[in-house]
Amino acid sequence: RAAAARTLAIPMVSAEPLVPVTTTVWGMEYSVHACPKRHKAEAEAMFPGMDVSDLLVVPTCQKTKMDLVKTGEMVDEEKDFCLERFLLFAKRVTDKLASRGHWADYIDPCSGLSMVNKCSQQVYGEVDALVTLLNYQVTNSGCCKVVLHPKWGSAVYPASVFAKAPREVFVEVVAEAEAEIRAEDPAAA
Repeated sequence: RAAAARTLAIPMVSAEPLVPVTTTVWGMEYSVHACPKRHKAEAEAMFPGMDVSDLLVVPTCQKTKMDLVKTGEMVDEEKDFCLERFLLFAKRVTDKLASRGHWADYIDPCSGLSMVNKCSQQVYGEVDALVTLLNYQVTNSGCCKVVLHPKWGSAVYPASVFAKAPREVFVEVVAEAEAEIRAEDPAAA
């Protein structure tokens, strides 16, 4: 018999987000945060030589059709589906920021590694970031920590974007990326 999963309540005092949780294409949620002190060392290890004092951390969450703690072909297909959507969104956003002269990157949710700046093998902890930035709870499932979205539980696919740009520019670029994605994909309501 499998042991019951245990929910871990880790109280954190996080700063208010620069942009609160906002719903974008495909029902994906995102929020924008100044890089908190407890993540600065990790960010510096991920992006060597970069000043992270003005780094934006942008966690995203997609609601999934099923609990992603489970295993099997349907779960793998759902993870692939969410991965493709995130990569499309993140690449558009980071490309648009770069074209305006701003540094940007995103994390490969499968490996936890940077997709643009590949000079580090530092793995980013999506679950820890959601705990720190949004005070989400986690549960243990075997040897893995699983984030619990306040509305969706563990039926959530987290992934993150990073940028060095003014908050207003980031929000503007997201709106442009949303418009392009919606024009190409009518299901991206």
